[in-house]
Amino acid sequence: MTALYVILIVVVVLIILYLLSIKPRLGRQKQWEPFKGVHYAHRGLHDNSSEAPENSLAAFKKAVKAGYGIELDVQLTKDRIPVVFHDFTLERVCGREGKVYEYTYEELQQFPLFQSEERIPKLEEVLKLVNGRVPLIVELKLEWMDLTVCTLTDRLLGEYQGLYCIESFNPLALVWYRRYHNDVLRGQLSDGFLKSGEFKGALYFLLQNLLLNWMTKPDFIAYNHKYADNLSRKLCRKLYRNLAVAWTIKSKQELDAAKDNFDLFIFDSFIPGKVK
Repeated sequence: MTALYVILIVVVVLIILYLLSIKPRLGRQKQWEPFKGVHYAHRGLHDNSSEAPENSLAAFKKAVKAGYGIELDVQLTKDRIPVVFHDFTLERVCGREGKVYEYTYEELQQFPLFQSEERIPKLEEVLKLVNGRVPLIVELKLEWMDLTVCTLTDRLLGEYQGLYCIESFNPLALVWYRRYHNDVLRGQLSDGFLKSGEFKGALYFLLQNLLLNWMTKPDFIAYNHKYADNLSRKLCRKLYRNLAVAWTIKSKQELDAAKDNFDLFIFDSFIPGKVK
């Protein structure tokens, strides 16, 4: 009986530690109300075979005109200018070798986006274009531990009069916001990293299961909708009443299937109906 009692205590302690590890920031439901009522266009309302490719001013204009919120990605150029671009490398979108941070902004302007007339825009340009007409989800792209993108992006967002929140896969970005701008709504991006087979190791186990929430204290969890059954994600939404954001929905069927598990939806590749 003694051994069984010890085991029981250990199990209870582990469960408590687990629940504390995944616990997000609480009590932010009212701040989320203005973000509801719209779907969010992934990298703008884009079509990479058109004149409005992803993360382009043209795609953002289309999203604003259609009344969709916008999800976009920010990283820095060599000369430390925040630009809106998803991949760390240029090959897929621009057909060029190298990474964004290896080029100055002026050098990047020589590279078309998917052979369109569009170029990589500054975050400042995008903010002026949107001008508060639709809410923004701003993903901060941090490859490793350089947090300069947080400082420089926040400087621009701090002057922006529209509605926005930030998110990142890198928990250090959320830690930065917790320390310096705790008032800004922040979200932890995550995925079924180990299930996809592309990623391995302890870090991805921690990220997949949201075990760093104790440190980052996210206001929302943005999770790959294909892995909606992740226990930590479900507990954050059901137990802690944390906002759940689904990425990236690519059909009406996927949207319908995700509605019971998420609260906000990031979409591309189709046009969703109005939020009911």
